[in-house]
Amino acid sequence: MAQTEETTNIEELKKKIKRLNSKAGQMKMDLHDLAEGLPTDYENLMGVAEATYKIYCELNELKQQLKTME
Repeated sequence: MAQTEETTNIEELKKKIKRLNSKAGQMKMDLHDLAEGLPTDYENLMGVAEATYKIYCELNELKQQLKTME
């Protein structure tokens, strides 16, 4: 029973990583677009950069967790 539960947790974690990876990719493109348009909308730069940084930190954390579980 524990093996099945662990497999389910691994699969759920993989799904979460996949969704987060997609969102992180979009945020990276948004940050890139914002940077290309500088100095226009420069006041949004720190907020977008911080949000992008946080999502990549979370993604890295989840990947490390998955590596430990596998």
